[in-house]
Amino acid sequence: MRCLHQIIVAVALLLTSCMRWEYGLMEQFNATADGVFITNEGNFNYGGATLSYYDPTIKSVENELFYRANAMKLGDVAQSMVVRNGVGWVVVNNSHVVFAIDTETFREVGRIIDLPSPRYICFVSDEKAYISQIDSDRIIIVNPKTFTVTGEIICPMTTEYRTGSTEQMVLLGEYLYVACWSYQKRILKIDTRTDEVVDYADIALQPKSIVADKNGKLWVVSDGGYEGNVLGYESAKLCRLNPDNLEVERLFELGMNSAGDATRSASRLKINDKGDMLYWINGGVWRMAIDAEELPAEPFIKPIVGVNRSLYYALGVAPDTEEVYVGDALDYQQRSIIYRYSAEGELLDTFTAGVIAGDFCWKR
Repeated sequence: MRCLHQIIVAVALLLTSCMRWEYGLMEQFNATADGVFITNEGNFNYGGATLSYYDPTIKSVENELFYRANAMKLGDVAQSMVVRNGVGWVVVNNSHVVFAIDTETFREVGRIIDLPSPRYICFVSDEKAYISQIDSDRIIIVNPKTFTVTGEIICPMTTEYRTGSTEQMVLLGEYLYVACWSYQKRILKIDTRTDEVVDYADIALQPKSIVADKNGKLWVVSDGGYEGNVLGYESAKLCRLNPDNLEVERLFELGMNSAGDATRSASRLKINDKGDMLYWINGGVWRMAIDAEELPAEPFIKPIVGVNRSLYYALGVAPDTEEVYVGDALDYQQRSIIYRYSAEGELLDTFTAGVIAGDFCWKR
């Protein structure tokens, strides 16, 4: 019996050793300098989401960070990320989880699990945050300190074609403004003190990105859908909204998505830290002052044309330098190319991240 026990123990140790080798060892990191995280979606249902980190001072990039720091995969579709008080919150859509990591060691410090289909997280305080859902008519309320779900907000949807969709969010004072994107037209206004939807308005088809400017106005990019869409197909639009009554104050037509490829339509609306300059992707990267009377005549960063044409998919604006980061998803199979430009549009660096780089998040 003792011999049999020794054999069992030896086999168990061997299996444990194999499993540890298969999933890798935890590496030690100490990223004390400021830098930028890149969430790489990976292909849907393939579990290939990864996290990259780039230090612009030394032009150094580290890929597969979460895996290397935690000896485990990040999951399926890393959608977005937010940094708050030294903790990075990585929203992994198809794995129904939000990971919290230390922004210097990249080690996991907690997770929020069993979320329907998380997309973005928006903090109200250290003890309250909202998580939007792409395939649900509700926003999940969580306590980041305890990593627990504390409630939900059922949101009125534009149509009944899908179960619902809440996407990007922005906080202005006591109110949360939410873009309802997939097969929707709606912007929601939620009172964060009561967690109630107090107003909503239907604007252009499929509002995807939302930001607030220095004057407290809301800006929204709607992609207009796609050819054959059951809700219709229209020109992509850039709108300025009054946050008090959600009325459209300014409207810019961005054009139809003639290629029939939804990923090449208007998306990824960003604003600089000063709150006076808008950026978005629509083939190329466009830039416009918030007080402009008309759209720019040409892109700030032109797309690459020809056989190896660009597919600009990710966009970020550095908070201090206003450097512009653009992710080219190529063919959605290769690792994305990241282009870093100065505030004047000069190419400063090029590096490779993971498959389908989708979002940038600065550590500062």
